[in-house]
Amino acid sequence: MELFHMGSFITCFLFTCSDAAPMFGEILSPNYPQAYPNDTLESWEINVPPGYGIRLYFTHLDIEPSQNCEYDSVKILTGDHLEGQLCGRKKSHTPASHILKEFYVPDNTLRVTFQSDFSNEELFTGFAAYYVAVDVNECTEFVEKVCSHYCNNYIGGYFCTCPPPYILYEDQKTCGVNCSGDVFTEPTGEITSPNYPSPYSENLHCVYRVVLEPGYSVVLAIEKKGFDTEPADSEGNCSNALTVSAGDRRFGPFCGNTFTGPSQIKVQSSSLKIDFRTNKYTQGKGWKIRYFGDPITCPQNVSENSVLDPKRERYVFKDSVKVTCIEGYVIVTPQSSFTSFNSSCESNGEWRGSHLKCEPAECGVPDDVENADVRYLTGPGQTQYQAEIYYDCHTYYALKKNGSGIHRCSATGQWVDENEKAELPVCIPACGVPRNPIQNTGRIFGGTRAEHGNFPWQILFANPRAGGALISDRWVLTAAHVLDENWNPTMYAGLLTVGPQTMQTAKPLVVDEVFVHPGWKEAPGESRTDFDNDIALVRLKKPVKMGPTISTICLPSASPEYDPPERTLGYITGWGRTEDRSRSVILRKAWIPVANMEQCRRAKPESPLDLSAYRFTDNMICAGDGHGDSCSGDAGGAYAIVDPHKETRYYVAGLVSWGAKCGTYGLYTKVANYVEWIAEVMSRQPAEEEDE
Repeated sequence: MELFHMGSFITCFLFTCSDAAPMFGEILSPNYPQAYPNDTLESWEINVPPGYGIRLYFTHLDIEPSQNCEYDSVKILTGDHLEGQLCGRKKSHTPASHILKEFYVPDNTLRVTFQSDFSNEELFTGFAAYYVAVDVNECTEFVEKVCSHYCNNYIGGYFCTCPPPYILYEDQKTCGVNCSGDVFTEPTGEITSPNYPSPYSENLHCVYRVVLEPGYSVVLAIEKKGFDTEPADSEGNCSNALTVSAGDRRFGPFCGNTFTGPSQIKVQSSSLKIDFRTNKYTQGKGWKIRYFGDPITCPQNVSENSVLDPKRERYVFKDSVKVTCIEGYVIVTPQSSFTSFNSSCESNGEWRGSHLKCEPAECGVPDDVENADVRYLTGPGQTQYQAEIYYDCHTYYALKKNGSGIHRCSATGQWVDENEKAELPVCIPACGVPRNPIQNTGRIFGGTRAEHGNFPWQILFANPRAGGALISDRWVLTAAHVLDENWNPTMYAGLLTVGPQTMQTAKPLVVDEVFVHPGWKEAPGESRTDFDNDIALVRLKKPVKMGPTISTICLPSASPEYDPPERTLGYITGWGRTEDRSRSVILRKAWIPVANMEQCRRAKPESPLDLSAYRFTDNMICAGDGHGDSCSGDAGGAYAIVDPHKETRYYVAGLVSWGAKCGTYGLYTKVANYVEWIAEVMSRQPAEEEDE
């Protein structure tokens, strides 16, 4: 291969040629070969291609001599370093050689400087020099080793190579083992330095990565006794260093012949990097690391006010539990409500569904109850679990069944009573309680006047005049014969006096339907001799509002306590005929006892009545004392006796039915014998209520 030729100054490296600096050249002093001038200073820069050194030689040297070349001289410099300084006259001592002085520098640059002083008396002719680019053997001539392993010289340069298993790093000089790029993804594993436990190589830069499934934190355990690297220097710097990093956290560097770090390195991350660097000097046997994935933990609670199943001391990634709200708490979403759900520990350390909160069960605003007010016992407007309310029946009303009226917000989100039933209470008129205490006694037939509120259950049938008893806010109990041929009676409640002015201002009750006992036999009024089953019910279209003068009387039960014995006293009331045979305009009362049935059988009838034709049955009560009695116009009114279980109230023991003669003894329909029929009829719902 042609290295250079005079015409083109082309330099070639490794079979590749390109334009470059000249490979040779000539330098002559000023005016050469004539005498050089005085007071001259001139420099020449010599540059040859990189990878070459410079050989400079002089073939003619004729410069004024002086001590240390103080007058005139030629200098050869590389950078600031003086390679040589020449002056005087020199001739070759060898006839075959024409080279007087020769310099060789391994650099590819050189500077030549010539200077003369003020006189050149002998007309010295200066110098003639030539340079040529020469190959540099970088592998032997450089003071420092240029390659960490093998150096290969070629004309104009060199290159480095490495023996197996080493590779050449990017600097093209340093050799090292390829120990980077390994990624460990198994849940557990072991990582060692190259060749462990044999000595590791020099100039290592190893990067190992542990990348586990999200939800696991990497934990490292480094063997203390098996750790062996070059110790730190006097200032504590590690040349052979092991470093662990994860995100912003960094552990190390560690070095020396014993591992001084923690027994376990926990990085709180699912990935980390292990970095191991060595120099080219001392090598140790290295290190061994065991790693494993520690699952992320989740809190002990998914939601407040809930319990987890199964119960564990520690919940970790992928654990599954059933979350159940404690009693009285519920999870409410826009779509539904529920008390439990399944959850699992997620990779971020949070429970799936942790946004679902167990909140106190909400019962909402209590339903209204007719004739009652709602009072909040646990705080204004409190409607959550365990809140309590009280249904306070209005004045003149009471709870239908025994109970406190207190309802509690249950765990199911319902208002329940003390029996855990969600039924609403019913406030019914407080029965059998006079609104004004009864003071006097006497006979209706010429008896004493009643006062307002004495008998608030009293009902007036206007035409024909008769009586009845209010037994609920929708029902009137009366005698069946009162309704004979009068199925739409005009009735009033709360009256004391009966007169034109009163009747104009009073508002009649509106009848919805009448129910006559099925055992009542129809017969002409004047010829009737059978009053068995003389009982009927009238249902009202609208409830009657209870008040100071309007209330109900209690019904008896079928138990023996409500079969009044002889001499039991009770009240009868009405606007019927008095002694002067006129109808009373004011409500009258009489206090009469229960009598033996024979008294009614032996009563002296008004002529031409023959009592033998009349029927006496166990469905009748005989009452009277031979003086006080009901009379015409009082039919259907209540015979009120004090309740044997509660002395402050009255029940309707009988209904005015018939009698032999006013002012003697009368017969009353025995209501206790009909309580089942009454209950059955009252359970029938009106058509409009069924449609609601």
